[in-house]
Amino acid sequence: MNAWFTLPQLPLTDPIPIFLLVLLIILSAPLLNRVKIPHIIGLILAGMLLGPFGLNVLANDKSFELFGKVGILYIMFLAGLEIDLNTFKKNSVKGVIFGLYTFSIPMTLGVLTSVYILKFDWINSILLASMYASHTLLSYPIVSKMGISKNRAVSITGAGTILTDTAALLILAAIVAIHNDNVGALYWIKFGVSALICGLIIFVVLPIVAKYFLRRFSDNVAQYIFVLAVVFLASLLTDAAGLEGILGAFFAGLVLNRLIPNISPLMNRIEFVGNAIFIPFFLISIGMLIDIRAFFMNSEALLVATVMTVVATFSKWLAAYLTQKTCKLTSTEGELIFGLSNAQAAATLAAVMIGYKIGLLNDSVLNGTVVMILITCTISSVVTERAARKIAANTLKAEKLHQKLGDERILIPISNPKTMPQLIEFGNLIKPATYKKALFALNIESHNDENVASSKLMESAANIAASTDNELTTIVKSGINIANCIVETMAEENITDVLVGIHKKNNFVDSFFGNTIERLLKEAGQTLFICSQKKPINSVKRLIVVVPEKAELETGFAIWFDRIKNIATNLSVKLAFYGNKETNAALKKISSDYSDLMISFHELESWEDFLLIIKAVKPHDFLFIISARKGSLSYNPLFEKIPYYLTKYFTENDFTIVFPQQIQANAKTNELFNPLTI
Repeated sequence: MNAWFTLPQLPLTDPIPIFLLVLLIILSAPLLNRVKIPHIIGLILAGMLLGPFGLNVLANDKSFELFGKVGILYIMFLAGLEIDLNTFKKNSVKGVIFGLYTFSIPMTLGVLTSVYILKFDWINSILLASMYASHTLLSYPIVSKMGISKNRAVSITGAGTILTDTAALLILAAIVAIHNDNVGALYWIKFGVSALICGLIIFVVLPIVAKYFLRRFSDNVAQYIFVLAVVFLASLLTDAAGLEGILGAFFAGLVLNRLIPNISPLMNRIEFVGNAIFIPFFLISIGMLIDIRAFFMNSEALLVATVMTVVATFSKWLAAYLTQKTCKLTSTEGELIFGLSNAQAAATLAAVMIGYKIGLLNDSVLNGTVVMILITCTISSVVTERAARKIAANTLKAEKLHQKLGDERILIPISNPKTMPQLIEFGNLIKPATYKKALFALNIESHNDENVASSKLMESAANIAASTDNELTTIVKSGINIANCIVETMAEENITDVLVGIHKKNNFVDSFFGNTIERLLKEAGQTLFICSQKKPINSVKRLIVVVPEKAELETGFAIWFDRIKNIATNLSVKLAFYGNKETNAALKKISSDYSDLMISFHELESWEDFLLIIKAVKPHDFLFIISARKGSLSYNPLFEKIPYYLTKYFTENDFTIVFPQQIQANAKTNELFNPLTI
């Protein structure tokens, strides 16, 4: 008689229970944060417990090997993709300094301890030391989650990672060549040529192809598949060149960095899939390699594991500490560099497996490496999370102390399905990435038979916002007077900023702004952005901001600066301000708290010299013109010529005209505050 229910054979072989169990592990891991254990460690411990050296519930089969490999490539890819390239370039020298420290110190200590404590020969000692020198940005997801991926310590660590991992993998390739008696001029010529070809394809050909594809094809699935293809192609090329695929994944992230804004739907999908599936699989597969029992049966393995762990951890801490002192970083930034660089995983595993297969490294080193990976990953996760929390908290305090502006509440009146996606995208740009409920969309119905079309438009707008992990509050009003409906909504929802598209002239006598915008300028004091965007936002390379004299005296000065600063931060692009001496001095003072931004200041003596901007603006620049309402301190009659200048000289550029916030003074007459009438 067959039983109603039979227990499955262990280890599990059916894909359904395997995948279900992995999903339950991923779902449960964040609960460990309540007992101060990073979820990364929870996933590794789960792999230990349920893996072949634990309860043997899960086998370390091809599926875990495949997903694990994808996971580590994903981590390195995200590290390159989310890094702020401006900060990366700005701190490149510091990155090289850290790279030299984090390579030379582990190499030196590793060779000495291996020769004089572990009694290895020089070749084995150099190979072992190269494993200490390399590191994996395993705890990078913690940094990304905390929203500090643009911090200079992260950029310095990223630059150092490229240098030390490349050098460590070159040593591995050289030792393998020596072992196989392949060392010679021909070998190094082949290696150099293949590395050169690999670099040309990744850094020259791939950017051109990626730029063409991502700007021409807007299908969400096609874009994501293309990005994955780029990552794996770059990894394959670096493998073929004699280096590890993790470097190719990191390079792919750098190549696509400018083309995938942090606030884009594509970035949201990339992060979601990686953090939900691939990266957890990799962490679980790491845990499956650990056999604690081996150390109770082999004293040599215990000694090797202890020496390897102590040397790897101390040398990485010393490298981070010296970088902190040399580059004059804060102690928290030094702690973050140590946390990010301490984890030994991908490159270390590659080196030990190759050394083990060719007979240079024995079982004790293999087991010791696995223990070193567990301990360094644990230290890395704990230290990174602690340092990242401090930096995130300090950043938030500095923002609030500096601005005291309150949370953004951005109203976007929408009526045109063609311009609606660009307006939602721009709304995401002018707020911090961490503010998820800042957007409000308003649709004004003038006839009852348009209800269905309005509903679909608002649903589409909400879906676009949701694709970037933002919540859009939709508001539908009925009325003939559009300006009145907008002003009413601004009062009801405590709106701080209004974002509208450029008005399309209906006839020759129609004004540039149109009646609705002109009424808003008279009756509403909130910051108003009038946006004209023709090109994809990922084509922007620089923001040029033209500021009139006395703009620093307006009440909305800090607010519009904050919004434009957010755009530069979210797009990782340069900022160039044009103003007179007094205005530039005020801009320098307010921007001093944002050292990670690449900001330049250029003198524009008076508004009469506005046309000098023509020479400075290039096709991929986004032009911001700070204007002013009539009667305000910074108003200039020459503002009336701005529409003419834009339509004649800047037809190839995206632009936004900004009217800063102005205080509402008279509730009875609904007039804005005018200092000239005092």
